[in-house]
Amino acid sequence: MSLVVRAPSQTAAPRRRNVKLGRIIVRYVFLIAVLIFAVFPFLWTLAIALTDKTAGGSIYNFPASLFPKAITFHNFADVYRTFSLGKYIWNSVSITGMTIIGTLLVSALAAYPLARFRFPGKGIIFAVIIATLVLPGETTFIVNTLTLKKMGLLGTHLGVVLPTVAAAFGIFLMRQAFLSIPQALLEAARLDGAGELTILTRIMLPLSVPSLAALGIFTLVGTWNAYFWPMLALSGAPDAVPLSVAVLKLKGQFNYDPFNIAAGSIIMMIPVLLVFLAAQKLFMRGMEGAVK
Repeated sequence: MSLVVRAPSQTAAPRRRNVKLGRIIVRYVFLIAVLIFAVFPFLWTLAIALTDKTAGGSIYNFPASLFPKAITFHNFADVYRTFSLGKYIWNSVSITGMTIIGTLLVSALAAYPLARFRFPGKGIIFAVIIATLVLPGETTFIVNTLTLKKMGLLGTHLGVVLPTVAAAFGIFLMRQAFLSIPQALLEAARLDGAGELTILTRIMLPLSVPSLAALGIFTLVGTWNAYFWPMLALSGAPDAVPLSVAVLKLKGQFNYDPFNIAAGSIIMMIPVLLVFLAAQKLFMRGMEGAVK
């Protein structure tokens, strides 16, 4: 009985390479299509904002409106000066800054005992906190408004911030980050006489910087772009509203000037984009820790 060994086909390897190359090309085409779909509205708005309206042309003349005949920054200066965007930008910075600090503080303090302490009902408490994620934020607006009115905080930045700092997502994210820290570090610190507050500030928080950064970015984006709750809480103080609420007034101020409206929209978007790009690596590391 003779054994016949067949040599591998010489065309098999090139075929496999062609299949792999085809898959890579399909993936890149798909990713580029998604990128264009996501970035296109921003690029078109930016092109309109940079267009010199005195040079002629219409924003509805597509795709010609994507390529301005003449570029100018006058639209940005005009909308900033005429609409006094400076005070609204400061309002957004004030509200967003307080919200980020409050959210990080509350989330860390709430997540630490849920991650590392043992007490009756811990699982139920955490389940109830997570269950609030399915509730729309609008369900709490009436109760929060009445509460703030009783406290005398309605129409203030603090009144906008307080109901939003105890976020279920933040508690969940920080709890996952704290669970990933080895228990041996905490036991060694307790043997050295460290208290729980010292452990939290000296061990847990420094080792959870990526998750803190991710939570901070999420809070920044959500708070900076929030419209309905700030509008409701500050309805009696129009000069205290953030940029997200004030920018919609551009449609009334410049009803027949889409170039200035686009410029105001870009002014609102740029700070969030810059912060996200600067902290992108920390954001991705923090999200990886949350998934684990």
